[in-house]
Amino acid sequence: MNETDETKPLLSGRSDRVIDEYEDDVKLTGCGATAACDPRQTLHRFLVLILICFLSFGSYFCYDNPGALQTEIKSAMEVNSSQYMLLYSLYSWPNVILCFFGGFLIDRVFGIRFGTIVFGMFVLIGQCIFALGASLNSYTVMEIGRFVFGLGGENLAVAQNTYAVSWFKNKELNMVFGLQLSFSRVGSTVNMNVMKPIYDATSDALPEYKKLAIALWVGSGFCILSMICGLALWFFDARAARITKKGSGETGEVIKLSDVKDFPLTLWLIFIICVTYYVAVFPFIGLGV
Repeated sequence: MNETDETKPLLSGRSDRVIDEYEDDVKLTGCGATAACDPRQTLHRFLVLILICFLSFGSYFCYDNPGALQTEIKSAMEVNSSQYMLLYSLYSWPNVILCFFGGFLIDRVFGIRFGTIVFGMFVLIGQCIFALGASLNSYTVMEIGRFVFGLGGENLAVAQNTYAVSWFKNKELNMVFGLQLSFSRVGSTVNMNVMKPIYDATSDALPEYKKLAIALWVGSGFCILSMICGLALWFFDARAARITKKGSGETGEVIKLSDVKDFPLTLWLIFIICVTYYVAVFPFIGLGV
């Protein structure tokens, strides 16, 4: 019997998968049957979790670039505090409504794999424009970069959560959500601790805006790292879907906008807690560090 499209390997070369006509899942042999390579095994899923955690690392790292370099940005670009805070506002404004549409696009248009790459590209391109603005000594270009960055930042987190729900179930999810959020915050923490030393390590002979640009281009490198994780997740999720006969990013649930009216009071209280937390903490990070 000739190989069908379902049993062909994702990469060229010898296939290590054989379909049992009496079973739905693909049977694996060789290296593919090991715990590290079989998507039905816990070890493989937790290796994928590492990629999920680093998916938003670059986004969180670059989000707080302005906070880590506040004095340097204000000095090099000759802006006041209000103009400086626009770098955060321009990120936040589109995300007031974009997260809803981003979730819709992931569910109904792009799919989780392509949607992750699309929003990851917004993050990468936005950070590159931000760094380019510093290179050109143009604060307007930097502001445009932050706006573009915001188009992808929070939506990338939506994609990250969709991957988590697709790969993990029940009690595992509490740990997974906590772990991926911790890794994201590690990105913010690393940013706060390394961006100023990177700026200081550049030659004093360079103009301030050039030194600033070098530091911001380093941030772009972390966005590339996150893009690589997104591409790797595409491969592993597609492979898992072909082995388990499960669709991309399926969670087993159909969500409708009308479900909002059924949200319990406790969930609305959680929303309020999150809003008050963000209002209290993030302006301090932006202005107080």
